[in-house]
Amino acid sequence: MSVLIIMEVLDSISIEIGVEEVEERLRIKDHAYIKDLIDLVRSLISPKAIYRIGTIQEKQEGGIIIDGITFTSRLLRKNLDRSEEVFPFIVTIGGSLEEEIKTCGDLLEQFYLDSIGNIALVKVREYLRDYLCSRFAIECLSFMEPGSLRDWPIEEQRALFSVFGGRERLIGVRLTESLLMIPMKSLSGIFFSTEEPFYTCQFCSRERCESRRVSYNKELATRYGVHE
Repeated sequence: MSVLIIMEVLDSISIEIGVEEVEERLRIKDHAYIKDLIDLVRSLISPKAIYRIGTIQEKQEGGIIIDGITFTSRLLRKNLDRSEEVFPFIVTIGGSLEEEIKTCGDLLEQFYLDSIGNIALVKVREYLRDYLCSRFAIECLSFMEPGSLRDWPIEEQRALFSVFGGRERLIGVRLTESLLMIPMKSLSGIFFSTEEPFYTCQFCSRERCESRRVSYNKELATRYGVHE
């Protein structure tokens, strides 16, 4: 019996980066300067994404098996309690912006460009989420990323990348032996269907994090047995 593996590359991704949201992130007010930086970033990035539909074959006490590949995480296992399929993914904005930052002689401008690049990268992930919701008629998709919590450490990147069997190179991304994604402005993880949005921030007690979306929930972390 053959198994249909659905894998798709998205390489015509369009995202919008607003001047106001960048000013709020950087805490500066200079429309003309910020617009110039955004225009520079947009000229350098190449947003791409790859995903596949993964079938959950087995649910274990401390993890799951997706298409023959074992993922170890109590929290991931809990989130997929009612799921049969997931969407492993990798997104990137390419490496040209990184090269521009390296050659920029202004340290403050390096920081600004890097921050705008991070905003763009998150928007690519959001684009993929919305695309999946639309294509597969899913109301709510949440995600987890290897390395975001000790419960699902960065070492799990190897398992995640193995799901793609080397096809991640179709979007120009590779994983080094030290588990660093190249280009560095790349993200990976697993999307899964949920009734309500799930955020790993709820389980992370680190207060200073520009990516934080919701507050730490000690009661929830204790209930799930996940402590940072």
